[in-house]
Amino acid sequence: MKIAISSMGTDLDAQVDSRFGRCQRFIIVEPDTMKFEVLENSGATAAGGAGIATAQAITGKGVEVILTGHCGPNAFNVLEAAGVKVMTDVSGTVRHAIEGYKMGKYQASQKADTAPHSGMGRR
Repeated sequence: MKIAISSMGTDLDAQVDSRFGRCQRFIIVEPDTMKFEVLENSGATAAGGAGIATAQAITGKGVEVILTGHCGPNAFNVLEAAGVKVMTDVSGTVRHAIEGYKMGKYQASQKADTAPHSGMGRR
């Protein structure tokens, strides 16, 4: 199983990025072994369609679960159609988020939790 966490850094001690579509990168983790890879988010600087492009990139990596702060409707719809569970309102470090996931702290979202384009211009 692979989990992708929107991240502000390149390791497990980085902070979770509150944005899905416009985060700078993802940490993709195998939670049983804690082995991970870093995926730079090419959609972060897109003029439009960042959430969709990011969701398509993530689904192409075989990710089954997303941990992030917020996820807009366009990205959410792509992820949901691909069978990827989205868990929002995640904060702290990537390591903390993974541990929270393993302990059942997060529930799969039933819908997007933010409006379209809400990640534009925020850091």
